[in-house]
Amino acid sequence: MSTLSVEEPEQAESRVHYLNVHYGVKSWLLTTDHKRIALLYLASITLFFLVGGSAAVLIRMNLLTPTGLLVEPATYNKLFSIHGIVMVFFFLIPSIPAVLGNFLVPLMIGARDLAFPKLNLLSWYVYIVGGLFTLYAVIAGGVDTGWTFYAPYSSTYSNTHVMAAALGVFITGFSSILTGLNFIVTIHKMRAPGMTWFRLPLFIWAMYATSVIFILGTPVIGITILLIALERAAHLGIFNPALGGDPLLFQHLFWFYSHPAVYIMILPAMGVESELITCFSKKRIFGYSFVAMSSLAIALLGFLVWAHHMFVAGVSMYAGMVFSILSYLVAVPSSVKVFNWTATLYKGSISYEAPMLYGMGFIGLFSMGGVTGMFLASLGMDVHVHDTYFVIAHFHYIMVGGAVMAYLGGIHFWWPKISGRMYPEGWARFSALIIFLGFNLTFFPQYILGYLGMPRRYPVYPPEFQVLNVMSTAGASILGVGYLIPLIYLIWSMRYGPVASSNPWGAKGLEWQAPSPPPTDNFEETPVVTAQAYDYPSREVEVA
Repeated sequence: MSTLSVEEPEQAESRVHYLNVHYGVKSWLLTTDHKRIALLYLASITLFFLVGGSAAVLIRMNLLTPTGLLVEPATYNKLFSIHGIVMVFFFLIPSIPAVLGNFLVPLMIGARDLAFPKLNLLSWYVYIVGGLFTLYAVIAGGVDTGWTFYAPYSSTYSNTHVMAAALGVFITGFSSILTGLNFIVTIHKMRAPGMTWFRLPLFIWAMYATSVIFILGTPVIGITILLIALERAAHLGIFNPALGGDPLLFQHLFWFYSHPAVYIMILPAMGVESELITCFSKKRIFGYSFVAMSSLAIALLGFLVWAHHMFVAGVSMYAGMVFSILSYLVAVPSSVKVFNWTATLYKGSISYEAPMLYGMGFIGLFSMGGVTGMFLASLGMDVHVHDTYFVIAHFHYIMVGGAVMAYLGGIHFWWPKISGRMYPEGWARFSALIIFLGFNLTFFPQYILGYLGMPRRYPVYPPEFQVLNVMSTAGASILGVGYLIPLIYLIWSMRYGPVASSNPWGAKGLEWQAPSPPPTDNFEETPVVTAQAYDYPSREVEVA
């Protein structure tokens, strides 16, 4: 087990200055410090998580009974729509890049801040403005299109607040673009002396690949939503066949962005996972260059597989075959990462602090989601399970089992650096365990439900599916408790937690050379990098 070293309280207390309330609200709202902006994102993203999670609770409660006694069908449509819109666009996509990326990218490369500090603050304000439009749609009566906004229903026929919700997503897309631009320029131009490309932490490689998707993919969804608004407001024939439009055009445009968006959500999680695995096994990552290049390969191949979402939508058989093959191919770089993480663990000096428990949970859940993704890449299997709970289970194993587990693992790993305080380790391990158990109880039954034919987005179902739905709702209750526990003890730790040293885990990386929490300019002197990434002592066993 690694030792948690503690500095003199007087020394550490003097560095909690940017968390102290005497700095005032104005200094936070006008700050250009990347660390403070990361904390602003952390607070706002957590609020959106609570909104989306509340909708999920109501969905699962309604599905306790086959007849759906809790809400009316129209309300149920609004619940799953707002759950998807908020969780995808306002939590999953920005969570790791906006919070951990903002806080860590300059620290990890030895920079004093991001390349464009004011643009960084603007990106948060843009995110908030977009979120307010979407929250208005919720308060004003909701939206019932699903998070995919499929046309022509969204562009012509829905009488709910589609425009407000879509405008919120459109505006928030600019936040992603600004963040991606900032990261790319920072990584290219502001690395410390000696920080060559192949000395970069793997988290930085993941953020770089994610930023490329931000820049190339987000404008597509922006244009698509703009076209929905034009058809809805001006009755232009873009997607609606009754007006001379083509609904498949919308699906092509939407999924051209939204499948790469899956990698926006999971690539940063993979970067976090690499940091956790190497730190808590005390070994240099196995096959560093392969893990780094696989991030770029995922970003590239992610743009070539969008039509596997459209196997039953009318695409040609030949196009379906091509996209099926490409969908299998995109799994290869992800498999490289899982193999290399596992090989890193082999003969490592493994310790099981809370961040590592989240990391191990990520490997298991992400692997399950990845394997079942191969089912959906198969033309014949996809026809059978398309738009069933099998797809729901697969998506959540990747996005919640993968991305959220890594997000929580990263928050716990870097929390001493962020706050200057340690959290209660026992509670942290307990929450990691019950989140893992609650997640599997929630979503594994949905694989069975989907294979048996239960369609998603329906408020009612045949009575023979009730046992599995009750299991899923029970798991969701456990999962919800698991998410609330870290929220409580992390807030508690900011005031009452033991003072943390600059490197409580004995980790490698420039961020651990800065004080906890770091000062405004991060480093007293610009660091000079002379060693490879993850330069842990060799643990090879000599054979006599």
